[in-house]
Amino acid sequence: MKSRVGSQGSLEEGKDSVTKVVTQYKPLSIRLLQFLLLFLGIGIVFSLLSMCMVRYSVMQNVIPMVQSRFQPCFQQLSLESWIRPPSSLLHSMNDTQLFWRASIVPQIKEYPFNRTRKIAFMFLTRGPIPLAPLWERFFKGNEKLYSIYIHSLPSYKPDFPPSSVFQGRQVPSQEAKWGRMSMCDAERRLLANALLDISNEWFILLSEACIPLHNFKAIYHYISKSRYSFMGAVDEPGPFGRGRYNPNMAPEVNITEWRKGSQWFEVNRKLAVDIVKDEVYHPKFEQFCRPACYVDEHYFPTMLTIESPRLLANRTLTWVDWSRGGAHPATFGKADINDQFFKRISESPTCVYNNQPTSLCYLFARKFAPSALGPLLEHSTKFLGF
Repeated sequence: MKSRVGSQGSLEEGKDSVTKVVTQYKPLSIRLLQFLLLFLGIGIVFSLLSMCMVRYSVMQNVIPMVQSRFQPCFQQLSLESWIRPPSSLLHSMNDTQLFWRASIVPQIKEYPFNRTRKIAFMFLTRGPIPLAPLWERFFKGNEKLYSIYIHSLPSYKPDFPPSSVFQGRQVPSQEAKWGRMSMCDAERRLLANALLDISNEWFILLSEACIPLHNFKAIYHYISKSRYSFMGAVDEPGPFGRGRYNPNMAPEVNITEWRKGSQWFEVNRKLAVDIVKDEVYHPKFEQFCRPACYVDEHYFPTMLTIESPRLLANRTLTWVDWSRGGAHPATFGKADINDQFFKRISESPTCVYNNQPTSLCYLFARKFAPSALGPLLEHSTKFLGF
């Protein structure tokens, strides 16, 4: 009996010890299970977040590709995108591309929008514009009525202040040599860049040595009311006129059509396009008009006389003094800026404006040295009206 009791007691003690062990490890197992479940949950959440991020990244790359391949049948095109002037004058077009682009013109004359007609002031220079402060004063207050374009040597780096009207107005340029076709190409390049702005209606070629002789409103009124463009185109019989003609230019150019005029001109938009798009006369002048035939004095006057003679006033708006002789006109400095000098310009022989005689023949003058700037600024109101 004792043995049975002892055995039973041992079994019960064994059970108790097992129960104690199980009881001791049960909380530990539950905590471990809870930790594993927490870790598993965090892993699942992290995996889901990773999948979402990857999917978002893929969609960001795929959607533009799909959109680029499947464009809508109708795109939103606005008139504004066609008529807005270039935001920058710098571009990568070569002359062939630029002239082609500039020669595109509407075939309907009436504009379907309100168009403020502007004058394009085109400065053909070698480098800086010493008389810029005078021009700044001239342009002030008329910002909506003009555009400025500068063609200089490619090596020249302009340093106009940020507030200057000349800042950022440099066009892509090439070297232009006096008396060579490269000079006319530079002028065509200026015209082509200016034609990219649909608001430009009149185009004036100037140099860094030019000054305005009147205030902006007077010049704008004179040009905008004229029925003609101002380019000299004279049939000069002597050695410096017809004597420069080369018979090899026929049949495109005959000697009876050969003309001579000043390099400094003002043309309207129609004639500007005619100059830029020309492929007929340019090769002839480039090949057969070389010094002592100075192409800048003959190419445009002859071409426009052949193509649009009724649109030319046959005179220039820029006064120069050739009385001293030589290949270049007189240059004026500080000592020349006085009443007598400007009186001399204003008393020049009369001319014709809109088929009527007038004493107001010149709107600009040249050549002025940098030393003339001081007295010109000091007396601009008295001499120039601004």
